[in-house]
Amino acid sequence: MTTTTSNRKWLGLSAILAATLMDLLDSTVLNIAGPAIHRSLGGSTAALQWFSAAYTLALAAGLLVGGRLGDMYGRRRMLLGSAVGFTAASVACAFAWSPTSLIAARAVQGLIAAMMVPQSFGLLRDLFPGKEMSKAFALFGPAIGLSTILGPVVAGALVNANILGTGWRSVFLINLLLGGYTIVLGRRTLPNSAPTARGSRLDLVGALLGGAGMTMLIYPLIEGRESGWPAWCFALMVGSVPVFALFVLRQRLLGRRGGASSPLIDLGVFRNRSYTSGLVFILSFFGVVVGFSLAFGLFLQLGLGYSAMHASLTSTSLAAGAFVGSALSGTLGPKLGRRIIHLGLAVMGVGTIGLLLVLDHAGAGVSGWDMSAPLAVYGLGMGAIFVPLFGLVIGDVPTHQIGSASGVLECVQQFGAALGVAVLGTVFFNAFGAHAYAAPASAVHAAKLIGEIALGLTAISFLLVFLLPRHGQPEHGAAEQRPQDVESTDDVQQPELAGV
Repeated sequence: MTTTTSNRKWLGLSAILAATLMDLLDSTVLNIAGPAIHRSLGGSTAALQWFSAAYTLALAAGLLVGGRLGDMYGRRRMLLGSAVGFTAASVACAFAWSPTSLIAARAVQGLIAAMMVPQSFGLLRDLFPGKEMSKAFALFGPAIGLSTILGPVVAGALVNANILGTGWRSVFLINLLLGGYTIVLGRRTLPNSAPTARGSRLDLVGALLGGAGMTMLIYPLIEGRESGWPAWCFALMVGSVPVFALFVLRQRLLGRRGGASSPLIDLGVFRNRSYTSGLVFILSFFGVVVGFSLAFGLFLQLGLGYSAMHASLTSTSLAAGAFVGSALSGTLGPKLGRRIIHLGLAVMGVGTIGLLLVLDHAGAGVSGWDMSAPLAVYGLGMGAIFVPLFGLVIGDVPTHQIGSASGVLECVQQFGAALGVAVLGTVFFNAFGAHAYAAPASAVHAAKLIGEIALGLTAISFLLVFLLPRHGQPEHGAAEQRPQDVESTDDVQQPELAGV
């Protein structure tokens, strides 16, 4: 390999990483920037939840078709086109004039991210074939984990810096730099492989059914409290069940019928008990982690009156713990197998109990320093789970189903994040009060309730881990094992760990 070719590969990797960072940052920055945006634009507390949920819900729904579009039109074209669209949507977010306009722009962002994110790992495999893939992941994996953890810290710094008077709008305008880098460098360095499924038809009906089912469940959970829980809220939630059933029925019919329109999901993966149990774990784990992160950011700013920068600095102990936990699990994970997940959940539980004790003892006078130790412990456990989780959930999935299994996993992850924002955000505001800004005693009560719910969900997740395989797929094996006769819809998509 010549030096020029090698440099081109690594520059291509940096372009892919920049695209991935845009998604990861926009999945997490609202945990800290949300209250500042809410104060600026106004709107209900439900709107504050939608600032985050609109993105993750649209992303979850769009992931059902994002990978397939890369097969049909080419990964490079989809990634670069999506980077243009994502950057434009970010500018629309930055210039939002009302809560509704921001929520709409965030939903567009999420849909475009769903077209962009699934292309990353296919392009990585094209750039680094075979054993070279491990070299790419040695840089790519830690960079993703670190950016996910530091997203809220970056948000606080940007809001506090108030660059050129932009305030919170800078958390979206930063994508002009990342998007521009992706587009300019990606055009020069990313391989332009031919589409593998040219001429295939996209199952738009299935995608609409899946997206409608998710929305029918999430929408009333967020809007119900503001509206007084009218009958239509419960009708929508109950109605989501037959919509999901229709989605499954359509996937089954397309799978049997064959032809140009292929199913979005290979339903055969659900016959694997450990994988199905793993999806339930993903739903529970990311629901509690993302919901807790949002509620904690609201507690600090709306309840204790912290600035965005003060809130982000308070969160640094959690970020530091998560970084150390990720590093340790990267070393211990292969030896311990699923025991590392149990260990991580146990440590998370200890951190949550510690936080509850601190809140109970200090009450309305609690400080960021008081919370730093339990947050660091919580982050340590959380970080220990991230690295081995994906391989363990698909540990018993046959090689030819890994691609479909990983795509469903990522969709469930994002849906769990949206569900966590909806449920825990609603519980927080219900306990806190709709307009109780800077009411520490009320905020402490709400934060303790969230902590108790998080502790219960962590215990449920702990039990679900017993249903996972004892050991996961070999390191990076999922990205390398791909039979030549399998369409590229079986590309493996690593989970994003969004919204943490």
